[in-house]
Amino acid sequence: MELTGAQFIGNTRSKEGTALFDSISPASNQPNGGVSMAEATPSEIDEAVELAEQAFDEYRQIGKDERASLLERIADNIEELGATLINECMAETALPEARLIGERGRTMNQLRLFAQVVRDGNWVDARIDTPIPDRQPLPKPDVRSMAIPLGPIAVFGASNFPLAFSVAGGDTASALAAGCPVVFKAHPAHPRTCELVAGAIVKALSESAMPEGVFSMVHGKSHEVGGQLVTHPKIRAVAFTGSQAGGLALFRQANARKTPIPVFAEMGSTNPVFILPEALKNHSEKLVQGLAGSVNLGVGQFCTNPGLIFTTSHSQTEPFINDLSSAMQSQASGTMLTSGIAAGYRQGTSALAATEGVEAIANSSAAAGDNDVDAHLFRTDVTSYLQSKTIQEEVFGPSTVLIQGGSREEILEAARSLEGQLTATIHGTTKDLESYEDLMGILEQKVGRLIINGYPTGVEVCHSMVHGGPFPATTAPATTSVGTAAIHRFVRPVCYQDFPQRLLPAPLQDDNPWGIYRLVNGELTKASIK
Repeated sequence: MELTGAQFIGNTRSKEGTALFDSISPASNQPNGGVSMAEATPSEIDEAVELAEQAFDEYRQIGKDERASLLERIADNIEELGATLINECMAETALPEARLIGERGRTMNQLRLFAQVVRDGNWVDARIDTPIPDRQPLPKPDVRSMAIPLGPIAVFGASNFPLAFSVAGGDTASALAAGCPVVFKAHPAHPRTCELVAGAIVKALSESAMPEGVFSMVHGKSHEVGGQLVTHPKIRAVAFTGSQAGGLALFRQANARKTPIPVFAEMGSTNPVFILPEALKNHSEKLVQGLAGSVNLGVGQFCTNPGLIFTTSHSQTEPFINDLSSAMQSQASGTMLTSGIAAGYRQGTSALAATEGVEAIANSSAAAGDNDVDAHLFRTDVTSYLQSKTIQEEVFGPSTVLIQGGSREEILEAARSLEGQLTATIHGTTKDLESYEDLMGILEQKVGRLIINGYPTGVEVCHSMVHGGPFPATTAPATTSVGTAAIHRFVRPVCYQDFPQRLLPAPLQDDNPWGIYRLVNGELTKASIK
């Protein structure tokens, strides 16, 4: 596909705008060369949303097998892009080839997983309570309910996952699976990668004879493009992965509308790790290797990067800290995704180093390029942590703060003080976990995912995954952006009372034409209603 820097407005390419921007190489901090991207105009954005609204009624009623086949075709088309996609993505992100090949695989796999969910059909959560006409003192009506799609969804791409949380990522896949058209806002850090994947989606829609407007994509470096999407009256929900400032700005705009809409914003986390006493004594070397690897994975540019490490003081603590310091010191510098992210990381680590009660104990090899950064390890105590907002805030990149507590009670106090997080991790032996059982009770109220003797980086795409958490980790703590339960963000329940069979949606009809599990009079069954 030829790169043009134009918008995808349904089946049409449009480049009305005169405001242009370039794809930038993080490695050189220079434009990649070739075509420039055009900022979407208000009329282009409006047309994209209008097409999505027009497509909605037809698309939401398309059979589940056809919708599932569309998702699989998108995955196939992404695979067919081959080396072209990987090479463009490497140029725009400075991420290594192996990482991007793996991320492409994850992107295709989650599309195919949602295809299975759609075909299965159980996600509609069909519930049926049959009538009892002679019930006294009043008859019981026939009451049935199921989930239906919300409508056009605005999806914003993430900077740190240019494939798996981008154009055909989990938000788009789950919205399309639910029956919702998508208007995607391309991330300006990798616009050419976005354009290639958008082309694969539009091609799949054409091959599947889907209505025009099921998918559109607009470019934009300014906040105005995203703001117009969120405030457009025909957008029914927003999905976002990125900074807290960006997520909250969209959240406020969505709630200021005449008709507010949900914003499913995943906004990052410090992902605290708690190392309990016996685990530190028995597994110090293994913990050092695992923590250093997790903190520095992908130059620390994961929303699940462990930014806080809590432990108590005892005879093994100092050797552990010295070993972790050496492991962090030996890390090679890495190139961050954008100059803005690199600048934010340097500002964050500088602020930590200047904070009272914080000691900088490791700083890896000197960075060479403009967007290259070093790994950092800081040390403080629970008292300083509790008193400092700076220590509690996320620093996006390869740094972490080791926080020592003088007692079990201090560790529990620190846990109680945590804001909402995506993850929390506990490393402990059987004895530790018994002694700190109340810590688990505290943390399950703070996070979306609780991990024992592992590391938070790496989010498995599966049916039971929760990638979410209480505010400020997300704006919607009852939901997840990863895993098949993500589909539930883009649907709402509708109840049908005393409907004749011919007017009921197929999943609610007596003969169960979809063959799905339904809650019939409180019993989960696939049986038809006699």
